[in-house]
Amino acid sequence: MNIKFTAINNRRYLGNKYKLLPFITKVVDENCKDIHTFADLFAGTGAVSSAFIDKTVITNDILYSNYICNLAWFSPQKFDLEKVKDLIVKYNEIQYVEDNYMTENFAETFFSRKDCSKIGFIREDIEQKFATKTINERERALLITSLLYAMDKIANTCGHYDAYRKGVKFDKHIELYYPNASNNNKAENICLNDNINVIIKKIQADIVYLDPPYNSRQYCDAYHVLENIARWEKPKVFGVARKMNRSTLKSDYCTQKATRAFSDLIANTKARYILLSYNNMKNKGNNRSNAKLADEDILRILNDKGSVKVFEESYKAFTTGKSDIQNNTERLFLCKCNQ
Repeated sequence: MNIKFTAINNRRYLGNKYKLLPFITKVVDENCKDIHTFADLFAGTGAVSSAFIDKTVITNDILYSNYICNLAWFSPQKFDLEKVKDLIVKYNEIQYVEDNYMTENFAETFFSRKDCSKIGFIREDIEQKFATKTINERERALLITSLLYAMDKIANTCGHYDAYRKGVKFDKHIELYYPNASNNNKAENICLNDNINVIIKKIQADIVYLDPPYNSRQYCDAYHVLENIARWEKPKVFGVARKMNRSTLKSDYCTQKATRAFSDLIANTKARYILLSYNNMKNKGNNRSNAKLADEDILRILNDKGSVKVFEESYKAFTTGKSDIQNNTERLFLCKCNQ
């Protein structure tokens, strides 16, 4: 069986912390005691959770496309490895299919017409197999994740889907890899898909890790194509970038409401430790790039919750290539919560 494997970090994503995992794990190992439950509530691609897979992991993200990937990587549900591999091989063998939702809406934009036809066929087939119980929820998540990662690998973008480059030659074509997920995840693992300020009132953990958006760039705008495919509701799309309606996916943490939302979040957090990732971009970029939470507000809100330490490391964040911010650092605010 000729099949390639992909790992959790093999996806382009704004703010991805994979390269910072040694920094994050060092801070936790040296400053947090008796950690059994790790809640990653702005989970994104799940990179940080992957470093704490020996704990019970709780993930949450407002984007369904991230939730479905986290379900693939962290769900405790068992899956049939050979079944998933066989389907991926069959999907890769597809040469031509008829027009579908993808060709009608995205042909020759982010993907070629041929690749759009394959993407649409594969996504529809996954949903039909799940509806007929040919595959279970975890197997569905693994197949969708494989498709999303494959799309991201060939997409005609600079790393996100706000725009595509016109007049390019589509010399890369869709090839699905097998997500190298474990069949032995902790039985208590939970994957959630909701507004974090709602979720926080329903869970508790030894450590809650928070990595909110830093600026006004909404993730649902940057990854609307992947979100569309993951949800597979086939909505109308509009504009040059072929975006769907994303009004329910907007985050308060990208707006002037960020400080109020953060204050509410921390007040309702039930944990022994809170670990917040937030860089020092307050006034370093253009207006859209500047951080929505000021350091003085972060420290005031966290100090009301417990005792705070701040750790710092130099870091060059993933961008779309238009900015080169100097002396950028990632900070970790560790709050030991009052009992």
